[in-house]
Amino acid sequence: MNFSDLKLHPDLLNGLDAMNFHETTPIQELAIPPIMAKKDMIACAQTGTGKTAAYLLPVINNILATGHKGLNTLVLAPTRELAQQIDQQLDGFSYFVDISSISIYGGGDGSSWDQQRKALDEGVDIIIATPGRLLSFLTLGKRQLPSLKHLVLDEADRMLDMGFYDDIIKIVKNISPDRQTLLFSATMPPKIRQLAKSILKDPEEINIAISKPAAGITQTAYMTYDNQKEKLLKDILQDTAIQSAIIFASTKDKVKQLDQVLRQAKIAAKAFHSDLDQPTREEYMRKFKSRDLRILIGTDVLSRGIDIEEINLVLNYDVPPDPEDYVHRVGRTARADKKGSAITFINERDMIRFNQIEALIGYEVDKKELPKDLGSGPQYKIVSKSSSSGKKHFSKGNKNKKGNQRSGNSNHRTGKPRNK
Repeated sequence: MNFSDLKLHPDLLNGLDAMNFHETTPIQELAIPPIMAKKDMIACAQTGTGKTAAYLLPVINNILATGHKGLNTLVLAPTRELAQQIDQQLDGFSYFVDISSISIYGGGDGSSWDQQRKALDEGVDIIIATPGRLLSFLTLGKRQLPSLKHLVLDEADRMLDMGFYDDIIKIVKNISPDRQTLLFSATMPPKIRQLAKSILKDPEEINIAISKPAAGITQTAYMTYDNQKEKLLKDILQDTAIQSAIIFASTKDKVKQLDQVLRQAKIAAKAFHSDLDQPTREEYMRKFKSRDLRILIGTDVLSRGIDIEEINLVLNYDVPPDPEDYVHRVGRTARADKKGSAITFINERDMIRFNQIEALIGYEVDKKELPKDLGSGPQYKIVSKSSSSGKKHFSKGNKNKKGNQRSGNSNHRTGKPRNK
């Protein structure tokens, strides 16, 4: 479907045309009409499917249709990086329309606090905020948000994983019940259903199934003992063809450790974690986007908070604990129909987790031999349930078997922001 078929405001269509956006993604085709009809919605769609445009475009359209000025829409996001990226996309989509916005998140200096407070007081059209920071403003300033017409929860599952459930409920109590509420989540566990039931009214439901890693991603894995990982990592990153890479580790401490390992090896990389102040985080992200920084090291916060095309490599130093997190991680590469690689290190403790990943994506990932100077790693095993006892037993996996890789949903590019 083309955006021109959706009866969007002409100025909004002009902006999309200038950005060379013509065809909708599946989530956009399904979500935009009911949102324009002012229905509540709960949508299951992962990062990279164009979900941000799926709610921003109809919300902007509704604002233009009513002629409303002043605070109209609140978008809640789990991380400051995602809040910034939503704000940047909003700038692109609203290039030809008079819509104002601000992103509100912690970690800045006093001037950013004053700017955000002033925006709340004077009433921009759209606020994109992290729950904790917004709640601080509402509590300290005794503010309410009675005029809001739209409430959007983006990556609601991640917000709940990060402990924001109570904050979200407190924020919702400050908003008029006469609003349209849109909840977007990559997964739909019971706690999301509980949240949706408490804040949505007779919602439309859309479920874009978790897509498989895109066909453009070459996925491989190495069976390694922990004491082999650092040497293998350095060997891989010596490849000068890798111009942009993200390394995912399981914990913040491991991220810091890898930062030191690569620094000692004179491999240009930066650790990206919550202990950094906001200006430093923004500087690293800006340099990474502009290719002035080749490698970022981070936890799963990066897997859903970054939208950059042409990342060559995603390397899972540790197997993610949730199979869907693997899809989110490797989805940082091969975006917008580009090619990319995803490499995972599997130790003997992580075999069961990787079995679950392969079960989710529907095929076995190619296991490569370790370089000879590292010796042998553990043997990969597939865990299955015994039909008689219910106990698990191990069977050998086919070491080099490759399944057919199925393509995920198409990606939606980020628009170029304008200065505010």
